[in-house]
Amino acid sequence: MPPFPPPGPRLLGPLLAELRLTRRWSQQRIAAELCAASGVPTLTRHEVSRWERQLRLPGDFWLGWLAVVLDVPGELLAEAAARSRGGGTSATARGGSRSRAALLALAQRWLADPTSTALGGPAFGWPAGRTPAGWTAGPGMIGAGPADAGPAAEMTGSGGAAADGDDLAELRRWDDLLGGADLAGHAARRLRRAARTLSGAGPGTRRRLLPVLAEAAQLSGWLAADAGDLTGGLDAYRLALQAAVAAGDPALGGHVLGSASHLLAGAGDAEGALALARTGYAGARGAASPGLRALLLHRVALAAALGGRQRAARQALAAAGRLTGPEPGLEPAWLYWLDDGELAAMTGRTLVALGRPGPAAPLLRPAAQGRDRPRRAAVYGAWLARGHLQLGEVEQACAVAGDALLDAVRSGSPGRSASSPTYAGGSPRTATNRRCGATPRSSRRPAPTCRPGRRPHPDRPAPGRPGRRPARRADMATGRDRRGPTSVVA
Repeated sequence: MPPFPPPGPRLLGPLLAELRLTRRWSQQRIAAELCAASGVPTLTRHEVSRWERQLRLPGDFWLGWLAVVLDVPGELLAEAAARSRGGGTSATARGGSRSRAALLALAQRWLADPTSTALGGPAFGWPAGRTPAGWTAGPGMIGAGPADAGPAAEMTGSGGAAADGDDLAELRRWDDLLGGADLAGHAARRLRRAARTLSGAGPGTRRRLLPVLAEAAQLSGWLAADAGDLTGGLDAYRLALQAAVAAGDPALGGHVLGSASHLLAGAGDAEGALALARTGYAGARGAASPGLRALLLHRVALAAALGGRQRAARQALAAAGRLTGPEPGLEPAWLYWLDDGELAAMTGRTLVALGRPGPAAPLLRPAAQGRDRPRRAAVYGAWLARGHLQLGEVEQACAVAGDALLDAVRSGSPGRSASSPTYAGGSPRTATNRRCGATPRSSRRPAPTCRPGRRPHPDRPAPGRPGRRPARRADMATGRDRRGPTSVVA
């Protein structure tokens, strides 16, 4: 995923959707309110939908009445409209906007009517020809795809719902060590297989398979996002929410929206991330375990901090801190990875986003130094490096960023490499490179060169040393040591 951006002006479409969702209004309701306030009876929900998807922008007349109806400053909407006309910079503005709008609309419908049969059912529709992680489906059905199940069978084996659940648990644990670049294809095949199995199942079997399909789609979305497939991730999350609703599992539905919120936050869409996180928490709060409630509050806090809403972020952090955290025996199996250390690191990450690096560093450091879980170390190491930069500790930032980059390469997670401040866009990159002498040459070979006070690895030539081997690019791309074909997580 791209690096988390600093707070900035918002786009009008996501802003309108978020303001509407916070009031739990439908597009029909806001259209009726606008008609009543303005005295113009011709506005429909279809026009509101076009505004939120940024297919069309309201003029000054409707911007004024939107400010009245939504009870927000007119300047806020005017600035968002101006930025939308000038073109946004978020990844969802460049791609995935239709998938984003569809997921936001589905989330709002779920919150308004959590048991609605219109949200899920025997067939779950995809946009024509588009499915997670790049595999091809026929128009309107996720079950379509390559007929052979050979690769999927190799990965998942055969059997009923219990065997499928065991396969998912194994894939989740691989996710602790490897990244989306290695696992997204496996997860997509696993999801395709679950969809095919469900389509031919009877009513009793279908009830057992729906939770498996929901979990498979959630994991596929997570891995597709980590592999850089924004649209595939959003589409998979939409399927996961539909399946969770059909399975009668609001806790899993909230987790799906929390995961999608994390994806949008990483893509630079803080407003969309906040809308999904708040919707997920509101919809799952009554059925969620203590750990899941804490996790969803952390999703709200991070999205609010990245969007410049410091008060909302502090309130969410405080609410998460009042919870007891994960409780053994009460947490769902798919939340096995959440522990007190992870929640502490999430708190540190949000504090960095809020510009409070001092208390964040001790919370982030244990997770950033955990070499046994390279993906987690890469994520929180990047945030710890940002914190050091905010404190003016450039040498420490260089060392931590270098370790985070190596962890990202070892785990096969290209999105984590991009999130390091050493190579990410913006002032952190400039400051780090200028003061430490880092010279990034390619995102495909992110070997750090700013490691003050450390001896170079015996197999890694120092910058500028003659005799550098040309094969080094291939070595870094595969994560393998030149001494032998070792594992990428060694």
